Amino acid sequence: VPMSYWVYILQNTVGKFYIGSTDNIEQRVLDHNAPGRGHSTFTHRNGPWVIVWSEQHPTRAAAIARERHIKSMKSSRWIRETLLNGRVPMPRD
Repeated sequence: VPMSYWVYILQNTVGKFYIGSTDNIEQRVLDHNAPGRGHSTFTHRNGPWVIVWSEQHPTRAAAIARERHIKSMKSSRWIRETLLNGRVPMPRD
């Protein structure tokens, strides 16, 4: 069975996004939400997180390239309008 790689976007309850890539998306989301697992300090401090977008890629290199492209946009507005097509509402202040 060929391995798949994923690029994903998580969102927390205040509307912050986290962008990452992995070969096991289900486990990675659990890791981001599990305290003290030694993965991302940012996600442990700012969770809980839910997955709002994912995209499958055939190679790790392709997934990392896509992750870097999304991160280079540096815009939650771009994420909402382009990747999520407005499906995720802006958080209310």
